[in-house]
Amino acid sequence: MRRGPARPEEPYKINERITAPRVRLVGENVKVDVYSVQEALKIAKEQGLDLVEISPNADPPVCKVTDYSKFKYEQKKKQKEIKSKALKVVIKEIRFGPNTDEHDFNFKLKHAINFLQEGSKVKATVFFAGRTIVYKERGEILLLKFAQGLEEYGKVEGMPKLEGKRMSMFVVPKPKK
Repeated sequence: MRRGPARPEEPYKINERITAPRVRLVGENVKVDVYSVQEALKIAKEQGLDLVEISPNADPPVCKVTDYSKFKYEQKKKQKEIKSKALKVVIKEIRFGPNTDEHDFNFKLKHAINFLQEGSKVKATVFFAGRTIVYKERGEILLLKFAQGLEEYGKVEGMPKLEGKRMSMFVVPKPKK
């Protein structure tokens, strides 16, 4: 049985910290019903367990008769599982110069295809160093040609944009069927 002041990081009210006058009680070996807090605490103590408020916004609040440390462990496990299932977006960048020749272009295109097949997002960037900024059209043509080469593997997320000395565009993988 747990008593005393709660630590601030604990998200759930337990035992004597529950302030609602009446609660809906759930748990194993418990008749699901609405009880006064005193009755619910008595039922929890008889089983040697804690009374944990799991849904404080319900009317009346829902409390569960359970071992609090086991309950916290299960909640942590659920959060970890949710986090692991969340989709992580990886962005791979491929850089060109405005005067990139055919062989280098094809080499980088193959890499981009591999990245898209892995499920990564590809950011294609043309970097204008020094006076090459006068070849903006070449950079745009290069990126459009690149997007055309990746047509069957991914789709372009907007036209090439010039930001300072860089022109870039994103290609996202096509969903797997």
